Amino acid sequence: MAAQQDDPKPQRPALPRGWRRHLARLPLAFYRVGLGPLFGQRLLLLNHIGRASGLRRRVVLEVVAHDPAPGTGILASGFGAEAAWYRNLQAAPKTTIQVANRHYAVTAAFLTADEGAEIMLRYVSAHPRAARRPCAFMGFDVDGSTAAYRRAGRQIPFVRLDAAPGPQRP
Repeated sequence: MAAQQDDPKPQRPALPRGWRRHLARLPLAFYRVGLGPLFGQRLLLLNHIGRASGLRRRVVLEVVAHDPAPGTGILASGFGAEAAWYRNLQAAPKTTIQVANRHYAVTAAFLTADEGAEIMLRYVSAHPRAARRPCAFMGFDVDGSTAAYRRAGRQIPFVRLDAAPGPQRP
């Protein structure tokens, strides 16, 4: 019996610089001026604390899957487990988010590779045309097959944000 080899890790994309960084951070400006509801349930504003600096940080992220409970959703780290927001949540998993104009206290739960594979398959079935571009951006060679998306999902770090019960304010 041959030894099974792990899939090679893809080369993660470099963080955007220059005008691309400004473009990537544009949704944050929309939230700052009260226009977060324009994004509906698709994007959320994540507040997190810098693990080294202790400073308050904010980032707007795409919600790749929704759970029925308000304020509960799943995020994918397109820049891998080294993304600052991902590492900050590992250090301090209790935080707050804003979805549209609603605020929620949440706790981050880090999902397994198998859970990530299943989430990726659900995302592909819900957004077949949109799924290919982010996978290519993240360095995954997806040929459109279920197996290729499952492999990609196993390597992408996913985080589930679970809303705390009761009234929500930041």
